[in-house]
Amino acid sequence: MPKEYVRLTTPLVRDGDRLTGTLRPATWDEALDRAVDGLRAAGAAHGSRTYGIFSCSKSTNEVNYAAQKLSRTVLGSNNIDSCNRT
Repeated sequence: MPKEYVRLTTPLVRDGDRLTGTLRPATWDEALDRAVDGLRAAGAAHGSRTYGIFSCSKSTNEVNYAAQKLSRTVLGSNNIDSCNRT
């Protein structure tokens, strides 16, 4: 018998420890703010080499260009790769 999958309609955030804390429903603003805070903390702790982007070779040239611009200008990272070279 196949498993039933339920799509979340409300974001969940974890209170307390990131491994053992309990999940609770949150607003989209709170969930996105927590995600941004986590990404900023990782960047501050480890520098721009923390981030990377993998782009798809089946995407258009324009989408791949936008991905590399996002990586280099917004994230400050040259870590971008795709399967174009295979």
